[in-house]
Amino acid sequence: MFNPSYYRRCACQVPAVNDDGTPRLDANGAPKLRMLGASCPKLSRKGHGTWYFTMELEAGEGGGRQRVRRGGFPTKDKAEAKATEVYRELIGGADVLSNATVGEDLRAWLKRKKGLARTTRHGYEEHVKLYLEPHLGHIKRRDLKLRHVEAMYDAIERENAERLIHDGKVVELQEARDAAYTAWIRAAGKKEERRVTRRAYLDANAALRDGRKGKRKIISASTMHRINATLSSFLGSGIKRGEYPTNLASLVELPAVKRPKALVWTPERVEEWKRTGKKPSPVMVWTPEQTGEFLDFICDDRLCAMWHAFIFRGPRRGEMCALAWPEVSLPKSWFRISAQIVEIAYRQYDEAPKQDSVRTVTLDSQTRELWRKWQIAQDQERQQWSGEQAWVNSNRVWTHENGQPLHPDWISRRFNRLVELSGLPPIRLHDTRHLSATLALLGKADIKVVQERLGHSSRQITSDTYTSVLPQLMTAEAESTSAVVPRSQKKGPERGAPSKPEDQAEAPESGLEADDDGPDEGLCPAA
Repeated sequence: MFNPSYYRRCACQVPAVNDDGTPRLDANGAPKLRMLGASCPKLSRKGHGTWYFTMELEAGEGGGRQRVRRGGFPTKDKAEAKATEVYRELIGGADVLSNATVGEDLRAWLKRKKGLARTTRHGYEEHVKLYLEPHLGHIKRRDLKLRHVEAMYDAIERENAERLIHDGKVVELQEARDAAYTAWIRAAGKKEERRVTRRAYLDANAALRDGRKGKRKIISASTMHRINATLSSFLGSGIKRGEYPTNLASLVELPAVKRPKALVWTPERVEEWKRTGKKPSPVMVWTPEQTGEFLDFICDDRLCAMWHAFIFRGPRRGEMCALAWPEVSLPKSWFRISAQIVEIAYRQYDEAPKQDSVRTVTLDSQTRELWRKWQIAQDQERQQWSGEQAWVNSNRVWTHENGQPLHPDWISRRFNRLVELSGLPPIRLHDTRHLSATLALLGKADIKVVQERLGHSSRQITSDTYTSVLPQLMTAEAESTSAVVPRSQKKGPERGAPSKPEDQAEAPESGLEADDDGPDEGLCPAA
């Protein structure tokens, strides 16, 4: 029942006295003071003191009395509005009695989330440590409002502006360092000038090192959306437990995020990249011709078979790192993905993939033959290692020369280096999944089959994210669209040439003569 009581009190103080009327003294002999509170005689004056309210709640465990008390409101109207708000939150199931802070709840929430994947937990912990707890952790659970969440994102955007200025200064220092280095190199043979330019270069390099201190990356719009998703998960859990009345994260308006679309390295884009060094999109894929050039270039690489599998089968790098020989059947041309390696701060962890990612992938004949040769080469390497430098028996398909499993980050760096050496426009290792889907689309494969091979939960993800439209498909679509319209073989008269039927009569004599030398006004006889 909503029946709050309102009263006013102040912070005025008077000397405290004992029962016999003598003043109370502290350890230093100074008189103690007490607050008058609601008994202050000045409360009758307008504007003196602040308003409070109390509201009785249902009895707690064991029949104990429970009551809500709030205060510090300048007017009674504001106290009444707050009492109504507290009652509404109480009806919604919120815990209006707790003094717990958001920071305490965040730490307790992370401790309860025992079923999270390792990478997801790492992301949650990072968001809580860097953003949620610094901005919201000091606020009491019952006092958390939408304005607090919006203020957090406003603060993040202000920090971004400061980091952009810092980045600009670092770029200037780097350009100054490069210019000083060039001057030092050009001063070769001139002893005194070389000494001066070398000192200038060392000073510029030291200034660059100092300028880079404290540099932090810009928080993108997509990162803010991920932070908000973490906050939403936390508040959703709190709503189920009766700790929070509303999921405030769902009410926040953040900058829109446009998912980068995979683009193809057309000749025009390649020329622009060579001129400026900039990629048109973060996600790029090669054309079939460029893919063939890369495969020809890496045909002598020790891990050629693995690169073939990345391009034509599209596995994730963690899945390839965890692939074991018992999960491969070369006679039947398939391998099964049932494990993955995740990397957090360069440390590796074995982790079961999502249910949709557990799948069997069929090998094409070229890749199967390369895998068979790789198996033979790996057996030969095993025989070469003995004694103190014994072979590491990991039973993994892809290993270093001593049998040690490959690190996911090492695979990415090795792929980037091979792309750089090949002279082809750059793509990332993960872009080979886009490339694999795009080549399958060009080969007229069913999108459902590609979805199963890539390990996606829906064909929509495969269609929207992992397929790019190649120029060959665009040309074929344009031609097939115009070909469906039937056209007559008869051609119309050429534009600008007058048409004259053979049986047409001569022009009347009243008109200009054909050989008349008068000016031609472009006039025609009336019909």
